[in-house]
Amino acid sequence: MNSQAASVPAAAGHDSGLSLSYGYGTDRGLRRELNEDSFIASDPVFAVADGMGGHEAGEIASGMCVRALAAMPQLATGERSVTAAVIQQYLMKADSSIREATGARAGTTLTGAVVVEQMGMPYWLVMNIGDSRTYRLSQGQFAQVSVDHSEVQELVDAGEITPEQATVHPRRHVVTRALGAGDETEADYWLLPVEEGDRMLVCSDGLNAELSDEHMFRILSTVGHPQDAVDALIQAALRNGGRDNVTVIVVDAKNVMNDGGIATTAPRPGSDAEDEITLPRSQVVEAPRPATAGEDESGEPADGRE
Repeated sequence: MNSQAASVPAAAGHDSGLSLSYGYGTDRGLRRELNEDSFIASDPVFAVADGMGGHEAGEIASGMCVRALAAMPQLATGERSVTAAVIQQYLMKADSSIREATGARAGTTLTGAVVVEQMGMPYWLVMNIGDSRTYRLSQGQFAQVSVDHSEVQELVDAGEITPEQATVHPRRHVVTRALGAGDETEADYWLLPVEEGDRMLVCSDGLNAELSDEHMFRILSTVGHPQDAVDALIQAALRNGGRDNVTVIVVDAKNVMNDGGIATTAPRPGSDAEDEITLPRSQVVEAPRPATAGEDESGEPADGRE
């Protein structure tokens, strides 16, 4: 398993004073020959891409996706000024590059959160295409922010199956949107104010396919350091079967300024926070340089998965 932690204080020019700390890791899993997941974890971008196509094609697709995001100028400066329109432009470049490189034989999902500041206030700009997921633990409530682009999610939305049935449905891995494949390539976006003590979880479906929301919530609400939480989540997924590649990023937000320019505080949920849970229905990185998966820690290309 490749993992590493980083803590990033508010940089010069960040009006909100927001301080981020984060951890990340990826594991091939117990049944896959290769690791097709890629990720980027570098302020202000935290994202996971899960390649599809098998035997190198999937890792090419996911690697191209995260490299496209890493090319955004805000990654070089640390500025938190990205917009959804700018992200979409870079994703369209990734889509074209993947199709050209793989002959449209491979694709990738993408999900994550970009920290943006508007009028001195910080926001999570969450993006998603496919069935990798972004979750938020905020003020004791844990919820999935992204909405899966998958056949089973469409069945759930139509009321034909329950969320519980979706977890074991034979077509649960069939996605309806992806970069590099198919006709639907546009991501969905959500803009959420950053709250003091927020903890964001970004993961490939190798995590949520093995762990229930309750299990993820229990780990996130009781393990203090984000890297320790990442390691605990990955190990839990492996213990539960590890049937797919699993990639996890956990980001913590502190020193969030309110409208009066005062940092707000909120207690971190303790072990009893599970009683407060709210559950709706539902690799390119190395600090201090931008964290991205698709390379191992030596800078050599990382393995992909089957």
